[in-house]
Amino acid sequence: MRTILWTGITVFVLDQLSKYYVVHMLNLATVRSIDVYPPFLNFRMAWNYGINFGLFSGDNPAMPWILITLAIVISIVVLVWVTREPGGRWQNIAAGFLIGGALGNVVDRIIYGAVADFLNMSCCGFSNPFSFNVADIAVFLGALGLIIFTGDKKAA
Repeated sequence: MRTILWTGITVFVLDQLSKYYVVHMLNLATVRSIDVYPPFLNFRMAWNYGINFGLFSGDNPAMPWILITLAIVISIVVLVWVTREPGGRWQNIAAGFLIGGALGNVVDRIIYGAVADFLNMSCCGFSNPFSFNVADIAVFLGALGLIIFTGDKKAA
């Protein structure tokens, strides 16, 4: 349980610090675009009112609260699941990634009404139109880790 907690806190803090720095200190909310190491890494401000790639981002004023509730419920379910059926250290780290990332995006929805996405990466002639953030990476890696390490009691 301690591994889940510390991993989740670390991911959450890194996510919120990166968003604060880029949105407020670099003023990306106004500047909208900063080329960091083009085309591989750019900051492109995108307010995501839905889930991945803007899905479910309709004009319904209840949508942010529905997505906040969904993220919290999923985080609780994952926490209960991995504590009842422990699969080892790597499963706990994956759960911490997923929970920390989900809660990072929850805080964005509460503060801004949308998730602050700013990382944009392209390569090899492909221009990526989408932006994402540290929390999105953590949720993806956490979900992948839960798939890979669930039931892996040897990794404890």
